[in-house]
Amino acid sequence: MRPCNLPRLIAPLRSRRLSLGRVLMLPAGLAILLAGSLPAQAHVKWFAPYIVGAPPQPIGATLSNVWFWSAITLVLMFFLAARAIERSPAGETILSMMDKITDPVWQRLDEFVRLVISAFFVAIFAVGGVYLTPDLKTPAEWVSWVQLVIAALVIPRATRPAAAAGIIGLWLLALRDYDIFHLLDYLSLGAGVAAYLVLESSNNAEWRKYRFEALRIGVAIALMWSSLEKFAYPSWFDPIVDEKPFLTFGLPPDVFIPMAGVAEFTLGFGMIWTPLVRRLSAIALFFVFNAAVFPFGRIDLIGHALIMAIIVAIACDHTRGTLFLSALKSRLAAIPAGLATALVIFAGGYWGLHIAIYGPAGRIGPPTSEIATHSHSPEYPHGPRADGGIGAPPRQDTPSTSHATHAAGPSAPAATATGSALAAYQQALERMHGPMMQGITHADPDVAFVLGMIPHHQGAIDMAEIQLRYGRDEANRKLAAAIIAAQKPEIADMRGWLRQRNLLQPSGP
Repeated sequence: MRPCNLPRLIAPLRSRRLSLGRVLMLPAGLAILLAGSLPAQAHVKWFAPYIVGAPPQPIGATLSNVWFWSAITLVLMFFLAARAIERSPAGETILSMMDKITDPVWQRLDEFVRLVISAFFVAIFAVGGVYLTPDLKTPAEWVSWVQLVIAALVIPRATRPAAAAGIIGLWLLALRDYDIFHLLDYLSLGAGVAAYLVLESSNNAEWRKYRFEALRIGVAIALMWSSLEKFAYPSWFDPIVDEKPFLTFGLPPDVFIPMAGVAEFTLGFGMIWTPLVRRLSAIALFFVFNAAVFPFGRIDLIGHALIMAIIVAIACDHTRGTLFLSALKSRLAAIPAGLATALVIFAGGYWGLHIAIYGPAGRIGPPTSEIATHSHSPEYPHGPRADGGIGAPPRQDTPSTSHATHAAGPSAPAATATGSALAAYQQALERMHGPMMQGITHADPDVAFVLGMIPHHQGAIDMAEIQLRYGRDEANRKLAAAIIAAQKPEIADMRGWLRQRNLLQPSGP
């Protein structure tokens, strides 16, 4: 089964780390909500270079941004208007109309959600070499088979708790290769799905009524957490905006990105509020995520299938009222207070946890282990291992000016940096030359081509990483990131070609 056959199975859906399809297409969704053009974005880690350990932009830069507050004002106006209508007789009329339209799905909503969860894990198995989502690479082939087993366990009622345990287990397994900061939004989504499976399979009616609430909370936390990247690392989005400028609807990036972050955060917040607010938020996100499939390809659809399924479930949920803090949420004043509280908690958690893990100045390791690639191909949004193999996870986040500053040192003499760069370039070329010349001596010209091109590409990647470590010219830095993005997937493809033919792999750098 190939990924290209999967959209028919999961077209109405979407799941994690959250991806950049939602990153750049949220303007359409907020237009639905606000009758305006307030854009937002999806998770950038799928699509751009990043260094998670790099120090984030100070929160004060966001709090002093006029576009951030403009977007907050527009969202509050929408939420307050929706809640005021919901409290009036017209509110029940609107909800009843929505119930009538979505009733066929509501009647079999549990079956729909289970089917999508199972189909998602089949899709992830078919993609291969990933944990839970295309963003989290692994060279361990057995992990794919575990995910196929999880897909099967979702179907019988008795084995759904085992499927839930498998989802949490895979997240814990991913901690071997990725630090916890990188995985927190995946945890909330995975925990929400796991809790749903456990609660839905329970014979206790009191427990079962919380199953959709668990899904809503899980996806809401994932969206709100990942949205903070737009404020902490706005430079992550530059390569995407440069490559696909139409996604900003003509807005300048410094206007688009903060408004995008607000839209993603607030739509996530809206999905844990009262019925009309959460259903309208879900409908907006459904259109946003579907619109993202075209520019970002099938992998985007596969990676976000679970989120899209949960969004459909929220939009079709006929339940009135809320199970948590219902008295508080009934008040209009609770909306600005709740949103402000959520912003403080999430922003404090994001910046505070980053300092706790990486320190006030951040932490940047060797370039070969920390740069994820931005791919110009929507079908290959992730980079392979730093040694040219398939699936080694990039641990950190985007090459930016701070990367160069930390790598070379802000006070390092220019001559020292130049000398270090020269030595690094010489070593890179020496590593490349021998394996490349040896590879092209193979008797089979096709094999010779591949054996020669792998070290050639690795040499280009090594030189690009050296540029990112020592260079400061922004045009060259973008070019270096593009070279890494383009050539790592090609190395993975060539290594796969050799593997299929049981041919000896060239050694890594």
